[in-house]
Amino acid sequence: MTQLVAMDGETPLREHCASYSGGGNGFGGQMASWYPANKSADAALLPVIDTANARADDLVRNNAIAQGGVQMHIDNVVGSLFRPSYRLNHKVLGMNEDDARSFMKEAEQAFIEYAESSYCYIDAERKRTFTMLVRAIAAGHCHHGEGMAVSEWINRPGALFKTAIKLVSPKRVSNPNGLLSNNRLRGGVTLDRHGAATGYYVKQDAYNEFGELDNYSGKWRFVKRENQWGRTQFLHVFEPLEAGQTRGANLLLSMMEQMQSLSKLQNTKLQNAIINAMYAAVIESELDSEQAFQLISGEGGADQMQKWMAYMGEYHNAANIRMNGARIPHLVPGEKLKFTQSTNANNGFTDLESSMLRFIASGFGMSYEQIARDYSKVNYSSARASINESFRYTMGKRKTIAARFASLVFANWLEEALHRGVLKAPKSRFDFYERKEAWTRCEWIGAGRLSIDGLKEVKEAILRIESGLSTYEKELALMGEDYQEVFEQQAREINERKAKGLPPPSWITALGFDPETNQGSDNAANN
Repeated sequence: MTQLVAMDGETPLREHCASYSGGGNGFGGQMASWYPANKSADAALLPVIDTANARADDLVRNNAIAQGGVQMHIDNVVGSLFRPSYRLNHKVLGMNEDDARSFMKEAEQAFIEYAESSYCYIDAERKRTFTMLVRAIAAGHCHHGEGMAVSEWINRPGALFKTAIKLVSPKRVSNPNGLLSNNRLRGGVTLDRHGAATGYYVKQDAYNEFGELDNYSGKWRFVKRENQWGRTQFLHVFEPLEAGQTRGANLLLSMMEQMQSLSKLQNTKLQNAIINAMYAAVIESELDSEQAFQLISGEGGADQMQKWMAYMGEYHNAANIRMNGARIPHLVPGEKLKFTQSTNANNGFTDLESSMLRFIASGFGMSYEQIARDYSKVNYSSARASINESFRYTMGKRKTIAARFASLVFANWLEEALHRGVLKAPKSRFDFYERKEAWTRCEWIGAGRLSIDGLKEVKEAILRIESGLSTYEKELALMGEDYQEVFEQQAREINERKAKGLPPPSWITALGFDPETNQGSDNAANN
C-alpha cells in the first residue's frame, strides 16, 4: 500500500500532521536530533547537584551580575527587617476577640525583642539576628535552590528563650558513606512510602585536610524532621517544581551558561579595547630588501649593521624625537614616520550584551533595568509595569521560602514561650498541639514595593482605601510597614501636636503641592 510520508521520509504524513509540532522534527528538521531524556526531577538534578551548586557558588563569588542578582533577590524578598504580623485564629480556638488581640500584640513584641536582639541568641552560632537568618535562607535558595536549618535547644546565660536555629549548608546533606539513592533515601533525605521527608543525613566533618568537601568518609548525623510530639527539628524549605522532587534546584542553573559566556565576552572585549587604545610608531626607510640583505649579510655585514644602527641611534637622540605631539622631528633623509593603530568596530557587542542581560534578568525574575542598573531607556509606565511584575515574583518567593521558614521558627519559639509560661494565652477550647496551625498562623512583613512616583502612588492608595477596594493594613504592608504601629505612632503625634498648639496634619494639604491636583484641592478645601 502506498502512503505519503513526511519530510523525514519515514513518518506517515497523516501522523505527522496530527501531532504537536513540538513533538516532531520541526520546520526544516531543526529538531530532528533533539531527543532529551525523559527524567524525573530527582533523576535530572541529584547526579549533578554538587557540581551545579559549586558552579553557582563560583559565579556568586566572581561574577558581578550573579552577585548583584542574588543580593537584589535578598533585598526584595526579605529586606532590612522581617517582622511578624501574628494572626492567631481566635474564632477556631474559641477565644475572646479582645483578649486574643492583646495576646497577639504581646507575642509579636516578645518575639521581635528576642529575634532581633543584637546578642543574636536566636542563632546557634550567635552571628545573625532573625532577619539575617531569613536573608541567609533566601540567599541559599537563590544559589543552592533550598534553605536548611536545625532547631536546637541551647541554654545560654542572658537568653530568655532556649530555641536557637543552626543553619545547615545544603552541601553537607548527602547519602551516608556514598550510598546510592533509592525510593527511601535520596540526596541525603529519608522518605516514607508517600514520598514525605522523615529525616536528613548531615555530614559532620564535611571538609578534608585540603579544604574540599568529602562525601564518602567521616560521620553523618541523622536529624529527624519532627520529634515524637511534632516539634519541627529540621527546617527544609524549597519550591518543588515536580511531584516527587526531594531537593531544590538553584535559580542560576537555567542561566549559568549565559552568565559564564557573558563574563568571557566582557573580558575579551576589554582586552580588545586595550589593544585598540594602543598605537605604534614605525620608522620606514628607503632601503629595499636587497640592499638591507647585503648590508646585513655582506662582507663585514655584522660590523656595518652595528655601525648603521649606532649612527641612527645617535641621530635620533640628537633630533630629540618625541611622541606626544611636542614637535615633528627631522628624520634621516629617506625615512618617514608612520603610525599604525589596531581598529575594530563594536560589532554589535552592546546589543548582544543587553540581550544576554535580559535573558539573565528573566532567570532572576527581575527586569532588565534592575539587573543592568540601566533606566536610561524607560519611561514611568513601562518602569512601573516591570517593577510590578518583579514585585509579584518577589511576593511569591517571600511566601513560599522566607515566610515559610520564618513561620516554622516562630512556631517553635511560641511553643517554648507557652510551655514555659513566658506568655499567658487566653482561655481556649483547644491546646497548642490540638490546633497548632490556628495557634501559629502568621503573616510576614518584609521589604516594601519600590515607589517610582511617590505622589501618584500615594494618591492611588488613598483612592483604593476611600473606595473600599483596600485597607490601611494592606497598603501599609505594601510599603513594608505594620499598620498598628503606624496608627499608634500617629495617635501619639496628634496628641503631641495638640499639646504644642499645632494643627493636625492633612493629606489634602499635601496634595496641594501637586500642580495636577491644585484645582481638586481648592474645591475640597472650599467644601
